[in-house]
Amino acid sequence: MGDRFGAVLAASMSVLFVEAVIGAIAFVVWGQTQERPGLSYNAMSVIFLVVMAPFGAAAGAACGARLSVGVVMPVLVVAGWLGRRLSRREAWWWVPALAATGTAPFALAAAMLARTGLLAGLGVWLAVTAALAATVLVARRLLLVDRPWLSGGAMFGRVALHGTLAVVAAGTLAGIGLWAGIGYEPPRLSTEQVTGTWSDARGGTLILTADGGATATRVETFADSDDVLEPVVHRCTGTGTWEYTRGTGPWSQEVDVSVDDCPMDTWEVFGTREHPKLYVYIGDPDNWNLYILQRRGRPLSFGSRRDEPARRSYASAPNHAGGAVFGEDAVPDSRVCQLSDLTLVMDQYVAG
Repeated sequence: MGDRFGAVLAASMSVLFVEAVIGAIAFVVWGQTQERPGLSYNAMSVIFLVVMAPFGAAAGAACGARLSVGVVMPVLVVAGWLGRRLSRREAWWWVPALAATGTAPFALAAAMLARTGLLAGLGVWLAVTAALAATVLVARRLLLVDRPWLSGGAMFGRVALHGTLAVVAAGTLAGIGLWAGIGYEPPRLSTEQVTGTWSDARGGTLILTADGGATATRVETFADSDDVLEPVVHRCTGTGTWEYTRGTGPWSQEVDVSVDDCPMDTWEVFGTREHPKLYVYIGDPDNWNLYILQRRGRPLSFGSRRDEPARRSYASAPNHAGGAVFGEDAVPDSRVCQLSDLTLVMDQYVAG
């Protein structure tokens, strides 16, 4: 009995590990398709990930063992019991049926809490169901009496081989997709499209005119202080000039604004084609704190002179220096601070 338990546990944990790696690849690709600023990174982030990798592996192993004992094995037992009671045999299809039924309430609750759309919630439910069903089916193979006997080590070897091939295939497909251009890129602006009124939704506005003039009203600027996380904030009001540089690509666009008595960093571009945004770093760029201005009114559409309504903005919650947490709720606030979203952390790992 102990040998069977150990074999099922080893097989379940190995399959869960492979699924976690494939899920991480899919998550990184999804993150690359989301609207985001081009955050800075350095070698320290890579060193930190390397140092933390053993601890992450240990935590993952513990989590995999808990899932195996608390979820995979109960589903395996209940699916067999249902098969014997209702269909007089332990049919394999009871496993995905039970997995789908068991994960549906949790997927629905998660979709409601995250306020995702119906299609996104359905996709998450199907993915979790498939991952759980695959793990249980692999473990079930070790218990079949009418099939050639497999030891836990033999099953682990099979999972390692096929899992490696699956991870390589997923990574290759992800690389091809990103190379083909499915990832997010900021909109390429023209001087005409930069011209207009930009607002931080907190009373600060920056008006850029076609003749190169700039008028700032309570636009925030940031100076270094003893506390890296709490830079000194100044409200800038005055007039000056501005210049737009297209750069060599969408990530290198810059808007240089010079206002009398107001030292102002160079603005960079992100957002969408219909709703572009300008941003500067608040303090140390490694803290990922941003101050964002978004276009007020209806920006010019690309390729024509017709106006199109803005469709998206970023959410906020007060944070350091009056900032906001990066999100995607339709709240007209443009100040972003403490970007702790896991997607951005993974983005930095890939960029590094």
